[in-house]
Amino acid sequence: MHRFISNRRLVILVVILVVCFGLMAGSVALRNRRNTPPLIQQFGNDVVGFADGVVAYPANGLQHGMDSVSELMNTYQENRELKQQVSQLAQTQVRDQTLAKENRQLKQELKLNHSLTDYSTVTASVLSRTPSTWQQQLIINKGQTSGVKKNMPVLSGSGLVGRVSEVNKTNSKVELLSDTGESANRFAIHIDGASGKSVNGVITGYNSSTNLLEVGQVSSKAKISKGEKVVTSGMGGITPKGLYVGRVARVGKDDYGLAQKIYITPATNFNEINIVTVAELDSEE
Repeated sequence: MHRFISNRRLVILVVILVVCFGLMAGSVALRNRRNTPPLIQQFGNDVVGFADGVVAYPANGLQHGMDSVSELMNTYQENRELKQQVSQLAQTQVRDQTLAKENRQLKQELKLNHSLTDYSTVTASVLSRTPSTWQQQLIINKGQTSGVKKNMPVLSGSGLVGRVSEVNKTNSKVELLSDTGESANRFAIHIDGASGKSVNGVITGYNSSTNLLEVGQVSSKAKISKGEKVVTSGMGGITPKGLYVGRVARVGKDDYGLAQKIYITPATNFNEINIVTVAELDSEE
């Protein structure tokens, strides 16, 4: 009995296999004869295609988003590097311009020092200059330890710009020619007129917009021409005689129209003083 059941199962399995192979062969033959797949196969294909589209769409979107983020990060990195290069280039240009300007000023000071044959000189740099006292004073980086003394003349560029008014160990305060305040010691000047007559006066004002010094208290009515050389007179015993101040820009009248008023173009632009020379007569040592 048991053997009969086993044989029956074997027969059923063989039949099932024969039916499956038959169906497969028929399906292939039918598909080859038809231009379109069967309805069930079409449905299955549509379901599979829709499922692939559902899965592929977010995957493609995610990939595209990742690519966009990567491109954005690369662009940001390139932009930052370009900004750094532009900043470095600008800094280099500013540094080169500053060094070139300092080089020109140092050459002027060297030429000035060679012309001061009767003086001992100390070259100094401007430490500070406040906006509130811009036209009155400045601080230089040399003091007592460098031999700087009060009332020594201070020159820059081509001529006189002021005198030492206060001395500390390592720095000094300079009173400028353009300081016309009540507490300032006025600078006395001298001009050789065209007629051979000399003119003396005192610097009493400064116009920052025109960069012209104003000379009042003129001692003579001698004719003064534009371009005449102006030097210190040495009167008052504070500033030595003969230091170059500038040249006559024009001659006018005072506010009352009575006395001459002389306007001088200074030897140095007071707004661009960075390096100075402190001088002392050798005979005073």
